Amino acid sequence: MSWDFLLLLLALFALLAFVVQLLRFLRADGDLTLLWAEWQGRRPEWELTDMVVWVTGASSGIGEELAYQLSKLGVSLVLSARRVQELERVKRRCLENGNLKGKDILVLPLDLTDISSHEVATKTVLQEFGKIDILVNNGGRSQRSLCVETSLDVYKELIKLNYLGTVSLTMCVLPHMIERKQGKIVTVNSFTGIVSVPLSSGYCASKHALRGFFNSLRAELFEYPGIVVSNIFPGPVQSNIVKNALTNDVTQSVGSDPDQPNKMATSRCARLMLVSMANDLKEVWIGEQPFLLVAYLWQYMPTWGMWLMNILGKKIIKNFKGGLGTFSYANTWRTKHD
Repeated sequence: MSWDFLLLLLALFALLAFVVQLLRFLRADGDLTLLWAEWQGRRPEWELTDMVVWVTGASSGIGEELAYQLSKLGVSLVLSARRVQELERVKRRCLENGNLKGKDILVLPLDLTDISSHEVATKTVLQEFGKIDILVNNGGRSQRSLCVETSLDVYKELIKLNYLGTVSLTMCVLPHMIERKQGKIVTVNSFTGIVSVPLSSGYCASKHALRGFFNSLRAELFEYPGIVVSNIFPGPVQSNIVKNALTNDVTQSVGSDPDQPNKMATSRCARLMLVSMANDLKEVWIGEQPFLLVAYLWQYMPTWGMWLMNILGKKIIKNFKGGLGTFSYANTWRTKHD
C-alpha cells in the first residue's frame, strides 16, 4: 500500500468524521459535551437519588419542570419562590408522581431581593433535612425595553434580583458545603449571559455578571474538588419569562408571549439539566438551532457574532417599535429566514 493511497484514506476518514460531527451539530439542542454525556446510553440522573435539592424560581417555567423531573428520582425537594399558592400547586403535582411523600418536599417561600432573609431560609432547610446537596439558582426576571427609554430603577431591580440575590443565597449555602467538602451549585443563566442582544441590556448585564462570579468562585474552590460549580445557559425555552419581563418602568411587565411553540420544550431543557448535574459538567449550553450556532459564533468568533446580531437586531428593534407581539428573538429569526 503506497503512502499516497494511505494519505488519501486518512483524508477521506477525516472528511467523513467532519461531516458526521457537522450533521450532529446541525441537529443538536445542546453543546457537544452535554450531548455526549446523554448519548452514552445510560440515565446518569439516577445518581441524584436521595439528595436534597433546593430549587429557587420553582413556581413556574424551568424551575417547575425541574422539580417534577427531580421528584421522579426520589430526591428531597425544597421549593422556593415568592408565590406560595403556586409552590403548593407544584408540590401537589410532585407528590402525584408517587416517589415522594409530603415530608420529602419543603415549600419555602423566598424573595431573592430580600437578602436579609436568606440566612434564615438556609437554616430552615438544614433543620428540615440536615444537608443541602444541590442548590439550583433558577430565580430571576428578564427585560424587554430599549436602553435609552429604560428607568435606572429597572437596572437596579434586575441586578438586585438576578445577580445579588443569587450571590447572597449562594454565600449562605456555601459554608455548609465547604464544611461537608461536597455539594453542587447549579446556576441557570441564559444565552444572554454569552450573547448580548437588543432590548435586554439590563438582563444581559446581570447574566454576564453571574457568569463572571461563578467562574471566579469555581477557581477559588480548588481545595474542595467535591464542590461542583455549574453554569447552565438555556436559549429560548417555553416559560413565562417574557410574560413576566420588565419593560422600561419597574412597575410594568410585558404581560404576554404568544411565541411559545417556537421555543424549546421546558421538559427537554430540564432533562438536559439533569444530565449535566449528574455528570458534574461545569458549563452547559442548551438551545435549539440557530440559537446554539449564534452562541458558538459569539464565543469563538465574536466579530462574526456581533455582525450577525447587528443584522438581527435591526429586525428585532423594528418589530418592537412597530408594536408587533412580544418582539420575540425566536420569531424574529424565523420571520427573516423562513
